[in-house]
Amino acid sequence: MDRVNGTLTVFFEDPFWIGVFERRTGEELSVCKITFGAEPKEYEVYDFILRHYGDLKFSPTVRSTGKKKADNPKRRQRAAKKQVRQTGIGTKSQQALQKQREMLKEERRKNVREKKEAWKRQKFILKQQKRKEKHKGH
Repeated sequence: MDRVNGTLTVFFEDPFWIGVFERRTGEELSVCKITFGAEPKEYEVYDFILRHYGDLKFSPTVRSTGKKKADNPKRRQRAAKKQVRQTGIGTKSQQALQKQREMLKEERRKNVREKKEAWKRQKFILKQQKRKEKHKGH
């Protein structure tokens, strides 16, 4: 049976207080971001977790590796530069949130595209109906 670890980090990101839920299952990490608004008190955060944890929409899982033993400083610096070049700056949580944002963005684009096509089809049908009515001799 896999062990699930949960972490909540609350921080101030001007102008709101933000909560980031991290859920780790083995080597997989998924994240959810919540905007609290005003600074939440401890009992408010606890109450939020008890009432709304099941409603949270977590991002797709991202592979997360454990921490390794420290190397010498120059090697760590080279490895950090190489990793930043490959993946960009950000923590695993930020990357998971970015992945979730991109998925939601793609869904919005798809919905807008479908609505636009439906509107064009409806407009074309109305145009065809008007054309037929003109030829009927009214």
